[in-house]
Parts: sequence; C-alpha cells; structure tokens
Amino acid sequence: MLQSNKSYNGPLIRLNPNDNVLIAREPLTIGHQVTIEGAAIRLRAQVAAGHKVAARRIASGEPIRKYDTVIGVAARDIEPGDHVHTHNITLVDFDRDPGFGLDVRPVDYVAPEQRATFNGIVRPDGRVATRNFVGIIASVNCSATVIRHIADYFTSERLRDYPNVDGVVAFAQTSGCGMSSPSEHFDVLRRTIAGYARHPNLGGVLIVGLGCERNQVGDLLDSQGLKTGKAVHALVMQDTGGTRATIEAGIQAVQAMLPAANDIVRTSVPVSHLKIGLECGGSDGFSGITANPALGAAMDLLVRHGGTAILSETPEIHGVEYMLTRRAVSPEVGQKLLDRLAWWERYTRGQNGQFNGVVGPGNQQGGLANIFEKSLGSAMKGGTTPLQAVYEYAQPIDRAGFVFMDSPGYDPVAVTGQIASGANLICFTTGRGSMFGSKPAPTLKLASNTPMFTRLEEDMDINCGLVIDGERTIEEMGQDIFDLIVRAASGERTKSELLGLGDNEFVPWHMGIVS
Repeated sequence: MLQSNKSYNGPLIRLNPNDNVLIAREPLTIGHQVTIEGAAIRLRAQVAAGHKVAARRIASGEPIRKYDTVIGVAARDIEPGDHVHTHNITLVDFDRDPGFGLDVRPVDYVAPEQRATFNGIVRPDGRVATRNFVGIIASVNCSATVIRHIADYFTSERLRDYPNVDGVVAFAQTSGCGMSSPSEHFDVLRRTIAGYARHPNLGGVLIVGLGCERNQVGDLLDSQGLKTGKAVHALVMQDTGGTRATIEAGIQAVQAMLPAANDIVRTSVPVSHLKIGLECGGSDGFSGITANPALGAAMDLLVRHGGTAILSETPEIHGVEYMLTRRAVSPEVGQKLLDRLAWWERYTRGQNGQFNGVVGPGNQQGGLANIFEKSLGSAMKGGTTPLQAVYEYAQPIDRAGFVFMDSPGYDPVAVTGQIASGANLICFTTGRGSMFGSKPAPTLKLASNTPMFTRLEEDMDINCGLVIDGERTIEEMGQDIFDLIVRAASGERTKSELLGLGDNEFVPWHMGIVS
C-alpha cells in the first residue's frame, strides 16, 4: 500500500518488492526510457496511465504478481518494458487456502465518550437517519407510473412549508408479477421493499400495488411484519378506483404524512450509528492504489468508532476471497462467504459474466486485465478489521463493524441491497467516472486519479488521486474521507444530490425466471 510520505513523481509505481509488474503513473510512449530494478529499459509499447509494465522478463506460464498477489499467468514470454494486459495475461483459477481467522487482529476501539459525532435525525424508536424523505414504493411494475405521478406532484414549491423534508421520492421497480412464487427471487424482492419501508431515512412511506399481482400488498405487509399507521400507508389501484383516483388518494396520503415528517431536529449522535455501503464502479488501474485503500483506511476509522462498513459485490472478491476469510471472526462466518461464492459459481455457470473472468470495457481501458485484478482492488475498500458477519442480499444488518452483504457487481443493484440492509450513506469509488447517486441514502463519489477528478469535478466529491500526486498518504486520505462522511451524514449535500441523481437507481436484484 502507498502509506508513506514518499513522493510518487516517477513514471512507474512499484506496489510490492515481490511484484514483477509496475504501474504507469502517467501515459508512456513506445521507446520511453525508464529505470527498472537499476537497469535502463526502453518501453516496448505505448502504455496508458494505470496500466502495467513488466519489471523483468516473465516466462510463459509464470505467475504475474501485483501487490504480491497472483492476478494471472503470462500467456507468452514477456520482456522487460512490455505492456502487460489482456493480450498477454491468462486467467488461471487455483485453490486458495481460506485460512479462517488467521489474520484477525484486535480492534483498537475508541472509548464511547470519545467517539466522533455527526448531526443525525433520531427517530422515535431510536433509529438514526442521515436524510429525511417521504418514500412511495411500488409493489409491482404496474403501479410504477402512479407512484411517479404522486411524487412529481410534490415540487419544491409545494414542499416549501416543509423545509426539513428532503423530498418525496418514488421507488419504482420492474418486477412483482410474472415471477415464480414462492421463490428466492420473490423473497428477495419483498425483503428489499421492506428494507426501504423500514429505512430510517424515510419519515413516511406509501406502498402502492395494482391488485392482481403476485406480490399482493396485504401479503407483502404481513410477511415482512409491516403495519400501516401514521407513517406507513398502502393503496391498491383496483380497489381505490384506478389510475387517476389512486394518484389523488396517494397525494392526500403523502400530504397527511408531511407535517409529522417535517417535525424533526438534527442532534449530535455518535458515528456508531452510521452504516456505510461500500461500492466501486468504472474502476481503473489506480482504484486499487488510491481510492479503494484510502476508503479502507476510512472504514478502519469508522469501525474503531463503533460504526459499520458494508462490503458487497460478490463477483468482485472472486479470486481474493481468502483475504476476507482470513479475517473472519469464526470459521462459520468465513464458510458463509465461501458458500455465497459457490452459489455464484452455479448461478453463472456457462455465462460470459464478470464472475467468470471478463471485466467491462471501461475496466479494461483503465488498466484492469481480469476479475482477479479488479477483485484485488475492490476488496481493499473493506479495510483491515475483522469480518464480523456475512449477509444475504437485503438482509437487515444487525452486527457492527466490517461485514459483507452478498450482491451482484452491478452498481444500482448492489447499492439497492445495501440500502435495504440499512446503509444510511454510500461511498462509491471510481476511476473512470461513474455518474451515480442514490436515495434515500446519499452517495459520496471518490475519484481514483486527478485528471478524471478535474475533468468531472462537478460529479466527484473527493480526489483520492492526491495519493499518486504525492500530496497525501493513504492514512491522510482516509482521514479526509472520514471527515467528509461525517459532514455528509450531518446534512451537507453530496455532488450527486446537487445534480438531482438517485430517482432511477432503485433496482432490486432480478435473479429468477420471468413467466
């Protein structure tokens, strides 16, 4: 890790003494002379920033090491100064010793009376919110248009008398019927909807269904232990009188909830109430050098202060899962993670999916050759503290500390699950520049490199490229991220909030057949 005050002004970065590849700090042209292991070498190819250069001769079949971790083997002989990427790396799976608990280290917890605080919203039942929305949830795709019309009615002008309400947001989705039930897919959808309905960032909830769908509103409420009342309302279009009547009834229901939703005061609470969802997208070769380990350092701080860090995207720990199982607090926790990976192997068998090795075009352009290399960086977001628990998608998270929630790598689906599990803020690292936002939990975007941050500053919340620039260590960057989290949790608007993102990112996981 880049954790010292050393300057990284040279053209190549060595991440570990045992690595046989180096990382181009800046674009390098063919013929450019560099010094590698004391020898003057001319680059044998043009190399983009974030991509890998051979530090020495690598024989065909020899493991390629980055951060002293095998990310593949050489597909042919590679000479010093060669560009090392998809054209000459072969992904070879291999057995990895899970080493349950071998790397568990005690956490130096901060005393409760000395823990950092933020200005949060304390609900009557003790839950703590970072935002204050009224949410309208569709139980089925058939009610999606209706809930959007209800939400659209509540313009900023109509909400002027409710300054403490952050907005009225519609959570539309494309399932709820035409699906097998009972099924795992059906259970996941209901669990996700219930997670949003219970979310502390919603001061009021309206659930709207059609009436003939498989995901019946009454059964949904009963199965998830949800009860209607002052803060939870439900409507069924076929019973209410159709589209227009349901929109009118929905508007009235939200208007009835707004006064109570507005009656909140932010107060100082410890950051132990924070649950941070960790996400990465549009990653590049710098993500695992700057943004991801810096976010990991911030999460180590959060855990020391009693908070919760939620790592997800199961396909994106494939190949480095042992880094997490070695930190598991028990063999049972470690095995549960391996069980989820085994499920993914079955789920993706025969498909050209990321779990099976292929990363997206943006990842490849940014310097990542395969899923093992991407996973190596992705896992760093979780820091170094013990793995306390493993959860299935959208399951309520009831353990503090570093935890894992199973999800796809697709950003909106993963974040939807994290929010349903209880995340009240999201930290999203990106190297290529993902334009992402989320509601009701806001998203902070962490840029991995300065050129991208400068180009997309309107969308990026913090520049972790300062690590590569030699202006920040990983620890200092982690503290900066932690401080930004505290400010955002206290109500400071994120870049995605200022741009109005988050209305279309509620995407529950579709994992079953459609009939």
